[in-house]
Amino acid sequence: MAILNGTDVKVYSASGTLVAYAQTASITINMETRDISNKESAGFAESLEGQRNWEISLDGAYAWTDAGGSQITNSADDVLEQYVLEAGANKREAFAIKWGNTGSTTGDTYFSGSAFLTSFSATGGVEDTATYSMTFTGTAGIIRTVAA
Repeated sequence: MAILNGTDVKVYSASGTLVAYAQTASITINMETRDISNKESAGFAESLEGQRNWEISLDGAYAWTDAGGSQITNSADDVLEQYVLEAGANKREAFAIKWGNTGSTTGDTYFSGSAFLTSFSATGGVEDTATYSMTFTGTAGIIRTVAA
């Protein structure tokens, strides 16, 4: 049995660039149901399939420079600037995003789709590592890819 190492689960933005200093990444895929209960349901709820939706969440260390002091261009604030804030060239547009192990080893699996950055927060405690959290909400379908 092969168990996926959580360190291999990464989030990549539109250009295929890894979002910097991520520590956790999660994906949630939901399918809603629609109620079809009626007088013949014997008091039980009955359902049929409904719309599906998905989102990706990411938490990490908040940084502007790498360990050598050089400015990085794939930090959380770069993603925020590019896809939400008014100064960004692609403001408020959905963009390609990938979640998972996107290596080339047979069996590597990742999910990809188009998403909006819908939530961003940063936290800094006294003598603690500043962190960020982002949520990306998918628009349209999501594709699961397994490397052959």
